[in-house]
Amino acid sequence: MRCIMDKGSIHIYCGEGKGKTTAAIGQGIREASQGRSVIIIQFMKEKSAEEIGFIQRLEPEIKLFRFQKSEGSFDQLADDEKAEEIQNLRNGLNFARKVLVTEECDVLILDEVLGLIEAHVIEAEDLYALFDAKHEGTSLILTGIYPGKELWDRVDEVTEMVNVHQKAES
Repeated sequence: MRCIMDKGSIHIYCGEGKGKTTAAIGQGIREASQGRSVIIIQFMKEKSAEEIGFIQRLEPEIKLFRFQKSEGSFDQLADDEKAEEIQNLRNGLNFARKVLVTEECDVLILDEVLGLIEAHVIEAEDLYALFDAKHEGTSLILTGIYPGKELWDRVDEVTEMVNVHQKAES
């Protein structure tokens, strides 16, 4: 029995709970272990040297790209810095479209891309264009806290991460 990823799908990992990126990268590792090529593009994510270093050790099976230049959170940037970052983030989205159109990978993970909609950097239509550019055998995974409910009718699967209990700090 073939999994849904083998025939290409669009999957969203969203919600306030932890583990969205971990789940997406885990899916990428599983696919890479089956001989499929994986590209990860990170958006609106604070730079973590440990996480980036780990993923880079998985090359060439899994390749990581970041277009955001600032180290800190997008929300805390000055207006002129935000304008520059918006262009960088849009360049990342254009790169994702090129990857899909040219079939450069079997699995494309767009980590924290849903936050671009919430931050008004892009519109849902920009992601619809990516969905349309995706070839039948390519899988596309999107993550973000923002649920992107306007996208749900156009995707194959949505996993919403929810904290159901959190121990109070003492």
